[in-house]
Amino acid sequence: MKTIALHSSGSRLLHAVLALCLAPPCLPQGNSQADANALQVSCLPGERGFLRASLRGAIEADLDWRGASIQCEGGARPDGRGIRISFLGPTDALGRRLRLVFGVAAPPGSARTVTAATNVTLIVEGGARVYTTRGDERCAIDAMVQEPLPVASPAGPTDNRANAGRLYRIAARGYCIDPATLLDGSAPLYINRFDFAGVARFEDNELHAASGK
Repeated sequence: MKTIALHSSGSRLLHAVLALCLAPPCLPQGNSQADANALQVSCLPGERGFLRASLRGAIEADLDWRGASIQCEGGARPDGRGIRISFLGPTDALGRRLRLVFGVAAPPGSARTVTAATNVTLIVEGGARVYTTRGDERCAIDAMVQEPLPVASPAGPTDNRANAGRLYRIAARGYCIDPATLLDGSAPLYINRFDFAGVARFEDNELHAASGK
């Protein structure tokens, strides 16, 4: 597998992708970092949060993340074109932690979505490796439901009435027709099908903007 030279233009793009995926607004938008941390401790109560995906090529793995082993977070995409939801799995047998980020072209808070263009990014945590489909034309969601969560339940005791009203459970299934690659186009990674359920936090103005479209 090729490595990305730290002095190359690929390095600058790598840092941009990492910043886009790991910094707010990937983090839920609460009143404090403690709110974001509370959502990162787990995903959803019990096994209501999960991710399943089959990886082939550059990474060989059958992912089945659920319960306390998975962390998730999400929110509106910064460009205003849909939502983003991120999943971080447990350490695997090779000592890696993988993060998958899905950018879906669907309005925040929309009840049901059928067929939505999707960008998929896989990050090997700590390894400076980012695989991405680089565009919305290679993957798609074929069904997605966004369900507002009750005030008292979603992520733990730190949620309050003002914040919890904007929390949604996002459940979706989808597929990719072309592989993700490293930023230089090498090391194809095939993610044929995936399904997941996680949590996202939306601001009131993001929900209002979606309802007005």
